[in-house]
Amino acid sequence: MIGTISSPVKLLLLGGVLLLTGVARAESLWVYIGTGGSPAKGIYRCELDLATGQLSKPELAVEVANPGFLAIHPNKKYLYATGEMTSDGKKVGSINAFAIDAKTGNLTLLNAQPSGGGGPCHVTVDREGKNVLAANYGSGSACIHPVGADGQLGTGGSVVQHKGSSVNKQRQEGPHAHSVNLDPAGKFAFVADLGLDKVLVYKLDPAKAALVANDPPAFDTAPGAGPRHFAFHPNGKYAYVINELNSTLTAMSYDADKGVLKELQTLSTLPKETPGNSTAEVVVHPSGKFVYGSNRGHDSIAIFTVDEATGKLTAAGHQGEGIKTPRNFNIDPTGKFLVVGNQGSDSVVVFEIDPKSGALKPTGAKVEVGKPICIKFLPKPS
Repeated sequence: MIGTISSPVKLLLLGGVLLLTGVARAESLWVYIGTGGSPAKGIYRCELDLATGQLSKPELAVEVANPGFLAIHPNKKYLYATGEMTSDGKKVGSINAFAIDAKTGNLTLLNAQPSGGGGPCHVTVDREGKNVLAANYGSGSACIHPVGADGQLGTGGSVVQHKGSSVNKQRQEGPHAHSVNLDPAGKFAFVADLGLDKVLVYKLDPAKAALVANDPPAFDTAPGAGPRHFAFHPNGKYAYVINELNSTLTAMSYDADKGVLKELQTLSTLPKETPGNSTAEVVVHPSGKFVYGSNRGHDSIAIFTVDEATGKLTAAGHQGEGIKTPRNFNIDPTGKFLVVGNQGSDSVVVFEIDPKSGALKPTGAKVEVGKPICIKFLPKPS
């Protein structure tokens, strides 16, 4: 007998089917690349050929200082990026809103709002496209801004300030919010705080652009782990957080009604001890069969297979060819290619994913982009 599927999971699965259907009809995707300083000049755009895995030469989609992390609105008309702006004569963290030209893929600045803290490093859009959320690494806080019908960021949102520290006196002297993600139902927000060794959980009120602490308010990682980025499994039952400071990946079960995470296991992202290594990104394959994490120092993508009955992981190898300081990577919506941003070599490279094993095969595609730190995909309009 087939079990009953909850409404949030139904919506998630339906959305995935619709997205994949739309992508399957396309021959290529736009790839947007957020960057982090010289020699880069802003957000770049190139095309990924879905038949060959090749990338076109990157072009500057918009000139903007240190755009960093990116997020695309569900209606595919707007893109949001972390950045900086001047307020009262001072440089402050910001979230920038851009309109996407449907014909060219170029970006036009709509407006910007303060991120409510220093060093914004991650941004996301809620499921309905009503709010944009960001994590501020420097000040250890998270913010939320409402989104207008025209894609512009409004005022009247809120900021939640984290407090505390943890055992690593150099990196965890205070809070350092490193990412913000939403559950599939759009009910809860999860902020991984490297400085506190916690994934803080907030109830999301989209209508009021508000974040309210959940009960319990957080998932605790191991002391000194340094949780950085976070991702849900497509079935909504499991989640994964990659821990920057001790090079581990933690698998968790998820109670969608209560917003509660519980640890299932924690595994190393390394094949052997590698002094100086730190992790960065974690991505779950659209099929739910594989989880990938990036190592900076070992300079590799760690590959894990998923037991879909339990959510637990099994280490399945590493790929390091052509990889140097992989701060970010992403998997295209069809699940065929994994694209890596090499912050350490000012380049972007592409791997083909084996649908049975999850192994990564270099396609030979490589383009030059200065300090790439975020990869996002968008189907080209037909």
